[in-house]
Amino acid sequence: MSRPDRGTRAMHQALPPELRDAVDDFAAHLSRVRNRSAHTVRAYVTDLVSLLDHAVRMGCVDLADLDLSVLRSWLARQRTTGAARTSLARRAASARAFSAWAHRAGLLPADVGAALASPRAHRELPTVLRADQAAALVEAPARQAPRTPAPRSAETPAEQAPLAAAPPARAAEDTATEAVPLRDRVLLELLYATGVRVSEACGLDVGDVDHSRRVIRVFGKGGRERAVPYGVPAQRALDDWLRRGRPALVGARSGDALLLGAKGGRLNPTTARQIVGAYAEAVGLPRTSPHGLRHSAATHLLEGGADLRAVQELLGHSSLASTQIYTHVSVERLRAAYRQAHPRA
Repeated sequence: MSRPDRGTRAMHQALPPELRDAVDDFAAHLSRVRNRSAHTVRAYVTDLVSLLDHAVRMGCVDLADLDLSVLRSWLARQRTTGAARTSLARRAASARAFSAWAHRAGLLPADVGAALASPRAHRELPTVLRADQAAALVEAPARQAPRTPAPRSAETPAEQAPLAAAPPARAAEDTATEAVPLRDRVLLELLYATGVRVSEACGLDVGDVDHSRRVIRVFGKGGRERAVPYGVPAQRALDDWLRRGRPALVGARSGDALLLGAKGGRLNPTTARQIVGAYAEAVGLPRTSPHGLRHSAATHLLEGGADLRAVQELLGHSSLASTQIYTHVSVERLRAAYRQAHPRA
């Protein structure tokens, strides 16, 4: 089973053995058969444990007692405790997925979740940066001045000589410090140039970069592979990082990872989010995340005349409906500009 939080683990252990085994088997099915990410499996497991805990409290002694009224009661309880519409929609989807699987596996006499309705999640238009704002963000690390040693007061070469060669440990620390802005620059350039998810960027290996064609090989949701092009600025950032930055941070834990953390391991998505947010704040932009750069890249592509199908393929969306939201963003921006500029708006 994926590693849920402590509260979910405690509820899982308190379930009757049959229900506990069903949770574990469903998690294994999601991971091994459906090839879902660890994050997705963890979300499903959290929802399912909550559902089955509620079912036990309602008097269900085995899985066959689970019916539509229990599912509806569980969702109603979630609503009364203040769950958002998006959370309710996701939890209902988890219940339907489990019910369908349990029915196919012979654990439920009927697919009781098939008739479970859920509130339609209110889908807000994503916030996107203007092209000049995105450029300011991705160029921010390149504008950082390299660290320079403090002025010396020694007057003679003899006095200066012992200070001229820094201790090896300090020299290595200085080199690593100078490598971090190169890493940050290539992270930001790739996120905006390709529109990849932050997990996809952090999952890149050195061998996934095709320098001659300026293409990266990305493994997206469900293990689906796609090739995504990038531009000249990202290529320059990659060249600098691979030539001067990565060698300074590489260590025993690095493996083939393209992007490295300060201690030499593969860059963590949480750290990547912090990097993006910090640079956005530093250049005076609204709160921005890697997903905000993904939104911006998609919107700017469409505004520049890119085909919707091409943008779908670049982003790795399995459904065109997921990509169509960016056409709404572009129309809304056009409408706002019209209202501001046209005398008869």
